[in-house]
Amino acid sequence: MGLAGAAREGGAALKHKILMIEDEMVIVHFLKSIVSAEGYQFIYATTGREGVSLAASHIPDLLLLDLGLPDMDGIDVLRSIREWSDVPIIVVSARLNEQEKVAALDAGANDYVTKPFGNRELLARIRSSLRQRAQKKDMGAQAGGLFRVRDLHLDCVRRTLSVAGRPVKLTPIEYRILVLLAQNAGRVLTHDYIIKSIWGPYASDSQVLRVNMANIRRKIEPDHADPQYILTEVGVGYRMADEE
Repeated sequence: MGLAGAAREGGAALKHKILMIEDEMVIVHFLKSIVSAEGYQFIYATTGREGVSLAASHIPDLLLLDLGLPDMDGIDVLRSIREWSDVPIIVVSARLNEQEKVAALDAGANDYVTKPFGNRELLARIRSSLRQRAQKKDMGAQAGGLFRVRDLHLDCVRRTLSVAGRPVKLTPIEYRILVLLAQNAGRVLTHDYIIKSIWGPYASDSQVLRVNMANIRRKIEPDHADPQYILTEVGVGYRMADEE
């Protein structure tokens, strides 16, 4: 694994951290020079397993991923990271087959750049992916800051929740779980995905999730036997009802 400090422009603070998973050192050094010149921090791994480990320990802001790795297929690396992280992932690969691109995007890649590529194109893709993530994370500053479904109103600007006009108090963990579900309304989130999103990549205690989910439902559901806001997908996970 290598680590390159980002270049500073006029003493400016370090920018986002980018992790590259690539086994060809010529490409690693080439991309290091490109992103470091823009002020980004740069770290890299030459195998899939090392890349997954660095993604968990360094928490990069963006990941550049080659599909042809020596120890495991890049698609498997992508799926592994997507089990617990929403970090933007740009696949940088020489594979031109359309099915490969579709498979990578279906597995959770945010973008796909084919080798060889232009410097400006890659930097533009990086900036675009980082902007999209910032917009998603800053939910309260976007139009999606107010989530409504039936009588449930979640205001992420004021960090308030009400059901049928009644204020509801949640613990910090309960609030994070509810926001995660609201941000993915209509989509089934697996138990493992929720656990790792809330408690980190190494967490695995499903009982803690069940207790918190039961507490949330007790506070927001009019009928516990027939929930209308947080729906259970038996053996899979939970889904927030779609906005209305």
